[in-house]
Amino acid sequence: MATEIMLVLPDAEIFPEVHGRQTGQVATAQSKRTHIVAILPRGEAIRNFVYTNALDEAALESKITLLSVRPNQELEDLLRSRYQNVFQLREFQEKWIVRIQRELLEMAHGRWLWSEAARDRWRLRDIEADSPAKWLKRSAKKLSCYPFANRPGLELLSRVERVSSRMFRTTDEYLRFFEEQRPSLVFNGSHVHSQVAIQAVQAAQWLGIPTATFIFSWDNLTSQGRINPPYDYYLVWNEAIRGQLLDIYKKIRSEQVFVTGTPQFDFHFQQKFFWTREEFCRRVNADPARPIVLYTTGMANHMPGEPRIVEGIADMLRQMDDAGSPQLLVRIYPKDRTNRFQELQDRRPDILFPPVPWEPTWLTPCFDDTYLLTNTLRHSAVGINIASTISLELCMFDKPVINVAYNPPGVDIRPIDYERYYQFDHYRPVVQSRAVMLARSEQEMSVMLRNALDDPMHDTERRQALINSMFQDTLDGSAGIRLAERLVEFAGGGDALPRRNDH
Repeated sequence: MATEIMLVLPDAEIFPEVHGRQTGQVATAQSKRTHIVAILPRGEAIRNFVYTNALDEAALESKITLLSVRPNQELEDLLRSRYQNVFQLREFQEKWIVRIQRELLEMAHGRWLWSEAARDRWRLRDIEADSPAKWLKRSAKKLSCYPFANRPGLELLSRVERVSSRMFRTTDEYLRFFEEQRPSLVFNGSHVHSQVAIQAVQAAQWLGIPTATFIFSWDNLTSQGRINPPYDYYLVWNEAIRGQLLDIYKKIRSEQVFVTGTPQFDFHFQQKFFWTREEFCRRVNADPARPIVLYTTGMANHMPGEPRIVEGIADMLRQMDDAGSPQLLVRIYPKDRTNRFQELQDRRPDILFPPVPWEPTWLTPCFDDTYLLTNTLRHSAVGINIASTISLELCMFDKPVINVAYNPPGVDIRPIDYERYYQFDHYRPVVQSRAVMLARSEQEMSVMLRNALDDPMHDTERRQALINSMFQDTLDGSAGIRLAERLVEFAGGGDALPRRNDH
């Protein structure tokens, strides 16, 4: 029996109102005083700010213009149906000198920050330099970055890169665009995906237009590269990320950083996205009478041999008839396009592999995945993953979480050790909270699975404490609305709000 996935786009029936007002009012925004250009550089930004209605909310107070990637014609039609001005975000090739400076800046930042993720990336790059030519190239890059791997060096290199970006620019398209549009604010919906957006953001800054960005995920500051270019305003998930941002970037002032929560979780707290268990199981071809164990996979290059982990867990569950004959449902990481689970899927019909509805172009979640993910979390009895954000989402639904901390059979721990991911700065507090269980062997996994199925409420207080400490009161389904309110405030703030001190 084929698994059914409904492909839908948000419309008036899904979102009949925006904060109590009709969406038809959006079309009148041309006459409003302020003007926000929202840059959507990745598919997940479309999910965060379009599917959640965040930009529709902002459009009630400001004119909204979109500068967006184009995943497919269907999504482009959606954007054009909801916003009057939609333009394509295009990436222009930079001069070699700018590209080199940015790579050097990234390396120097990582070497100075020296977080666990930065150390791991450094180590893996060293391993990849496995020929004399690669070793010489890697060594030259490392020697070049060392003098800048300190705060003064990074500030100097950042200034040089900014000057070079302007001096050696390869297009004036975005300068002309912003001179014509004359926005009050330019908002980049994902700073970490800014490679395609950087030309647009810096053009706005050259013209003196205020800029804002959203810190896309909880690991970005310690696991990803340097924020480039800097912005006037920053929107973040929680106070911990706000503190990290201010600690790493001393030139950012506290009044430039605002906690809104993240819109990607809004769907989990809005009942209109909930399916009954029977409806969910029908869609994923599961038996509603049997417990569902959810396994969410990671990236192939980070988790080699992961299909062997999955099959081992499926074998464990086959032996647990006394626990209600649990069934294993695997959600393949949408960004993993290697097809590495296909052989297992063909060979093991007892493992459920429902399709994950994402458009591959620009890695864009389809709107129906907001339903699918929320209900997968709601109706699972236990969740298993490798240091994933899904752990937090499972805790939001008070589901037991088991993290895989052992390598698959035959996968050497020397290049990639699964357990190392639990030392990364962003995830270490989750482990320390004891809201999740770390299985360091297949034997521990089997015991933890049985205990979680038998007593799912055992760690309820720890899960609640973790979520409360991390998100405070932002898990209310309204992060998108709060974010929109901040954007409108920034756009209309003028001199009342602080700006970057390096314009």
